[in-house]
Amino acid sequence: MNRRDFLKKTIKAFFAVITAFVLSSIVYIYPPKIRKRELQYIYIMDEDELPRRGVRRVEFDVKLQDRVFDSRAFIAVNDYGLTAFSPVCTHLGCLVNWDSFRNEFICPCHGGRFDINGNVAGGPPPKPLIRLPLQIKDGKVYVGIKV
Repeated sequence: MNRRDFLKKTIKAFFAVITAFVLSSIVYIYPPKIRKRELQYIYIMDEDELPRRGVRRVEFDVKLQDRVFDSRAFIAVNDYGLTAFSPVCTHLGCLVNWDSFRNEFICPCHGGRFDINGNVAGGPPPKPLIRLPLQIKDGKVYVGIKV
């Protein structure tokens, strides 16, 4: 084998390895097809149980196909009126808690803080808390979640 043939084979092998790396990276990074999730309203409480001021934590069950999942949300009376918030921190997905002494939602993991309107008050979260659709029908309160 002469020098020229050796260099050709080496360059072909190099590009084959790079191509395999790029293709495997694309397959790994490209998200799988996500099924379309539908908005479903879940009963959480009667209208007379709504908080008149402040924040109330509500726990409820979500049925997805043949399984039941425990879930929760926060119902707040704030500048926008009655608002439902997801308890999931927008930083890394930890569950926030309401601190009634500070009047803030606190993420116990990384120190994220949100005011009663769900806006970031401090810490690393990049976005406000996610607002959930809220519906009151026939004296019953429903919160909308995507399942």
